[in-house]
Amino acid sequence: MGEAFLNPMPRVVAHRGDSKHYPENTLSAFISAAKMGVDVIETDVHLSKDGVLVIWHDPTLERNTDGQGAIEQHSLFELKKLDAGYTFTMDKGKTFPFRNKGVELCTLEEAFQACPGQRFNVDLKSKNPKIVDAFIKVVRENHFQDKVIGASFHLGNLKELRLKAPEILTSLSTLEVLPLLIRQKLGSLPKAKGRLIFQVPISQWHIQITTPKFIRMMHQCGAVIQVWTINNEETMRMLFGMGVDAVMTDDPALAIKVTKGMGMRKEKTK
Repeated sequence: MGEAFLNPMPRVVAHRGDSKHYPENTLSAFISAAKMGVDVIETDVHLSKDGVLVIWHDPTLERNTDGQGAIEQHSLFELKKLDAGYTFTMDKGKTFPFRNKGVELCTLEEAFQACPGQRFNVDLKSKNPKIVDAFIKVVRENHFQDKVIGASFHLGNLKELRLKAPEILTSLSTLEVLPLLIRQKLGSLPKAKGRLIFQVPISQWHIQITTPKFIRMMHQCGAVIQVWTINNEETMRMLFGMGVDAVMTDDPALAIKVTKGMGMRKEKTK
């Protein structure tokens, strides 16, 4: 189940959309990424106070809006009144091109409807157990089962999602990756029960994760290796040369250029 999401294999994952040129996790960023032909849009969701799946990364509003406080303590109506382009700048704060331009926080359903042919990687940020049911409902009602992968740093969310909606592909949580990483280094990997989707940094906690041996052994198990968050061309080329399947990046145009140059990607036919 979920194999349709991996066909063709995703190479370029736009981290929070085209977040280099547009306010992150907004419809403008998603539409720009979709138009340039990315394989997947990575995004994040929280539950609003009234139970709506709202796209946002941080648990609070201050970093990217003119609002304050926890996102999950606001209703959708209140969130829609905020300026989601308020702090976006491309020149270290000299100008704010999207301030007061009507850029809103959006819901997951709005993102699906704005980019109906796009694949999405959705990180369930909240520990609120209701987020899983809300996510499944939006995915099924919009017929996105084959176009979405569920992710979360909270293992409980993933376990619940796998139990209630086995048709939806999920990635591994950090708590699942660490034991596999240790067993890989010891040469004692267990047999995988399903397709393993690794979404990992190059290194973490002084541990080198993304190595040629790690990639080779995980590929032998049928795993998919996606590395975040890579914005440097040389690093992208190095990782793809090592055999990683995809990079998550704030600069999807650069990643598209790299993958095309390395013969990993063909122009999409319209």
